[in-house]
Amino acid sequence: MENKKRILIVDDEQINLEFFDVMLSKLGFVVGKAENGEQALEEVKRFKPDLIMLDNIMPKLSGWEVTKTLKNHEDYRDFMDIPIIMFSAMDDVKDKVEGFELGIDDYITKPYNFSEVLARIRSHLRTRELVIQLEKRETRIDLIEKLNEDLLGFLDSIKAPMDALANGAEGVTDLPGPAADYIGLAKREAGVLISRLHDLGGTIAKLKAEKKKLKDAEIELHTLRSQAFRKGAEAGH
Repeated sequence: MENKKRILIVDDEQINLEFFDVMLSKLGFVVGKAENGEQALEEVKRFKPDLIMLDNIMPKLSGWEVTKTLKNHEDYRDFMDIPIIMFSAMDDVKDKVEGFELGIDDYITKPYNFSEVLARIRSHLRTRELVIQLEKRETRIDLIEKLNEDLLGFLDSIKAPMDALANGAEGVTDLPGPAADYIGLAKREAGVLISRLHDLGGTIAKLKAEKKKLKDAEIELHTLRSQAFRKGAEAGH
């Protein structure tokens, strides 16, 4: 079953809350609502949204104050990466840039076109999903790397005894058949273990390189998002 995305709408105007609730619910989203900034912070912890649509001018706490808390307060560190689309009646470039500096992801000026809003919602959700997948893949690579390093450490600890056994066997002669067979087997196994040790070293190096590529891709993705939205703000969107 498809996991429905959760969107939190924060607006002190009831008509806006109802409008987005109806429209987004029909499109398959799960919608949460808050009427002021304080309620928004409570709902973030309870509702755990995938995206927040946040009005700027609200009672108790403004949209900017909510954003500051989400992006900087220790109590909300598990939610600081949730994308935020801020609505405002103000169309001043300076205000938009300040919003981006606070950590919002997009800025839409009222009155808005719902088709445009929906397109931006889907774009941010796709971007967030990509980032989450990158993080999950990096976590898996970290685990594999840790397991390989543990195994590599174990093999390294027995490398010297295996070398000694293999080298010592070279000078052993005139042994009974079973003993000679045992020495030969031990020598072969030592060689196999040493070969695997080298192979694991190469695997770990490849995993580390892949991890670095993933991290670089994630950083580049965040940079491109920031640049794109900053250009949009300066263009007066």
